[in-house]
Amino acid sequence: MSPPVPSKILTDDVSLLMVLIDTNPHFWSSIKPHFSFSKFLSHVLAFLNSILLLNQLNQVVVIATGINACGYVFDSSSGSVSQRAESLLPKLEEFAENDESLSERDDDSGNGVGSSLLSGSLSMALCYIQRVFRSGPLHPQPRILCLHGSPDGPGQYVAIMNSIFSAQRSMVPIDSCVVGIQHSAFLQQASYITGGVYLKPQQLDGLFQYLATVFATDLHSRNFLRLPKPVGVDFRASCFCHKNTIDMGFICSVCLSIFCKHQKKCSTCGSTFGQAKTHDPSASQQR
Repeated sequence: MSPPVPSKILTDDVSLLMVLIDTNPHFWSSIKPHFSFSKFLSHVLAFLNSILLLNQLNQVVVIATGINACGYVFDSSSGSVSQRAESLLPKLEEFAENDESLSERDDDSGNGVGSSLLSGSLSMALCYIQRVFRSGPLHPQPRILCLHGSPDGPGQYVAIMNSIFSAQRSMVPIDSCVVGIQHSAFLQQASYITGGVYLKPQQLDGLFQYLATVFATDLHSRNFLRLPKPVGVDFRASCFCHKNTIDMGFICSVCLSIFCKHQKKCSTCGSTFGQAKTHDPSASQQR
């Protein structure tokens, strides 16, 4: 008697959607005349409810990304079957108040818009996904959706890149929907490396339409659709010394740390560097 056919590890049309919502109060206050945070939430809640309605086995987890902390605010699997996304509002309000109280203690928090802890929310999402992977042989297809608006934080470059490569190794695509004024180089790289979709909506008033038509489909259905392709991805790295985006720099051969100027010693691993070779025009003339 032949052994039974093993069941599929991944289900085709069941999704585990990890949504990272940017709650940076400084960013939302800067674009409030054009697009308020409450209007943004109305579009996002309608999108999350549509995901839960597409398949009763779909799971949605929402992580709030603040400027000082990250936290889980919604998990559709923890409540009843008929749980709606609106139930995240009380927890989101509580998280925003705690994050704002932490900002008041930081003297540097009021300088400019500031960046959100994208690296922290990505790490939390990947940890949750790994826990689902270990829960049993059959699990939904996981993916991460970053609803981000704050500018990139160069100081988070290493942590974000580690999360990106971890997601790539686990075959978890990172989708990005940027609602800010400028593009996000970090999220462009994240979506490109992991095979996700990067989108910057031109009209924020139609955000729900963008979310429903681009990010609502499961990974299996994406093979039959023409989704936006990455154009002009910025692959420049940030230096470890000044946290600036650079075109050329010096790389430590031991730990691959990047520096914009020649250093005598690597600040990351402590390796001693040799002297940089300089071009001697007189020597070339003698040859």
